[in-house]
Amino acid sequence: MKFRKWKAQSFSDKAFDVINYTVLILIALICLYPLYYIVIISFSENVVGTYLWPNGFTLGGYEAVFKSKDIWMGYANTIFYTVTGVLFSLALTLPCAYALSRKDLVGRRLIVGYLTVTMFISGGMIPSYLVVRDLHLLDTRLIIIILTGCSVYNIVVARTFFTTTISGELFEAARMDGCGNTWFFLKIALPLSKPVIAVLALWIGVGRWNSYFTEMIYLRDDSKYPLALYLKRVLWQVNAMKELLMGIGSNGETVEISQSMIEQARLVSIMQYVIIVCATAPMLAVYPFIQKYFTKGVMVGSVKG
Repeated sequence: MKFRKWKAQSFSDKAFDVINYTVLILIALICLYPLYYIVIISFSENVVGTYLWPNGFTLGGYEAVFKSKDIWMGYANTIFYTVTGVLFSLALTLPCAYALSRKDLVGRRLIVGYLTVTMFISGGMIPSYLVVRDLHLLDTRLIIIILTGCSVYNIVVARTFFTTTISGELFEAARMDGCGNTWFFLKIALPLSKPVIAVLALWIGVGRWNSYFTEMIYLRDDSKYPLALYLKRVLWQVNAMKELLMGIGSNGETVEISQSMIEQARLVSIMQYVIIVCATAPMLAVYPFIQKYFTKGVMVGSVKG
């Protein structure tokens, strides 16, 4: 049936469909190939010469990663930072966004203007570090959650959603039944805001999962490092191994290369891709369950904003 419909189209429509599908397929290949490349590299015996299929097959990289206590510790820390960060951020963002969406809020425009200014002007990294140090929050998990707890951009998106979706008439009807702002927000506004909650949770979760710079600045204890920092450490080891294989030491002296050094460098270079696979797999697994809310949440918060 579809073939007959396509056959009945004009030449210009057929040409448009062919070009359109060709471009979309090329874009899909460009987006998917890096993921495919990382996966096949993680199973390859040698990184060199691997492009379309694994160069040999080995699970040595996965065995080395799964045996590493540091990697598992980083995985646990990343899950903790992500889950608590998402819950804490939503607990701050949604009530603030709902309050700013209420037209009866005194000083609403002043508050919105103040928040908007903070999107463009900040105190900087050094003043923030000094404040954290004076509060005795350095090298604590709490500071990682607090510093990324609230985003003005997320507040604006959620406020726009509340403004365009939760009508004033609905609030008036609920108030006639004795429902105040608090219960209206908890019982009516939040259940109707699943699309924007899912979108914000995805944005915050991906940001927390991939975060490493904040942790690198404020954490000193290795047992509190997230997975991204361990990946960065492996990348440093790969660069150091490359210098050793070139016969150059850290001080510039000549180094003799042994077979064990070559094997260790090969294993470390494969481990970096294995860690990338392990780090991205949870986000790729969660996204399909949130995708149905994603488009609706973003479009409602942007088109009518």
